[in-house]
Amino acid sequence: MCAVYWVCIVSLWTVVVAAGEGLRFGSDKQSADLGGVPVLTRSVVTASAVSDGVVVVVAENRIEGVRTLLADLDGDVEVCGGAATRSASVRAGLALVPDGAEVVLVHDGARPLATEAVYERVIAAVKAGADAVAPVINVSDSLRSTSGGPVDRDAVLVVQTPQGFPASAIRAAHAGGGEADDDATLVEVNGGTVVVVDGESQNMKITRPVDLEVVRYLFGGGHGDA
Repeated sequence: MCAVYWVCIVSLWTVVVAAGEGLRFGSDKQSADLGGVPVLTRSVVTASAVSDGVVVVVAENRIEGVRTLLADLDGDVEVCGGAATRSASVRAGLALVPDGAEVVLVHDGARPLATEAVYERVIAAVKAGADAVAPVINVSDSLRSTSGGPVDRDAVLVVQTPQGFPASAIRAAHAGGGEADDDATLVEVNGGTVVVVDGESQNMKITRPVDLEVVRYLFGGGHGDA
């Protein structure tokens, strides 16, 4: 049962993508310890709290291990193998989302600090009629383009997950087998409109070892503004 009662008005499933090779991290970041629990488990626990079911997409050689890892979690949690690209891995997860699901969220397994609050903002925007919803935060650093010259940081936003969609919109966007850095972009390319909601500065993606250290600090009581 959903922890947030109004989310349960519609059938909502979350696809947690964790099938990357972790080349920049140098090892399996999803299994890294975060307060005594693997990073991936923390991501799935939060997703499960606001979803009717969760599909976790992992590398083929990790399927059985992850099934064992998540076996004691409450709720409907499915595990499947991913593919060579992120978009293809999302499609593998979508294939296990029941046909009756009305809303689908997609979340990076390497963002273990996403809160239920950001999930709720995304879900509310989907329920209000958005084709695609992405949480975003402002850029605080100065930027320069690779071709030289400054970039106006007020003109750009940092895009996070979870991203949310009517199930029909994300299924249609993936039906053609397209590729994109994130799913909101794929829906936009397919003719949909992306709505943004407030993200969270602590909802950072673990890509390199230093990211894990920052996430551990924040998890342990460091300050990140929601």
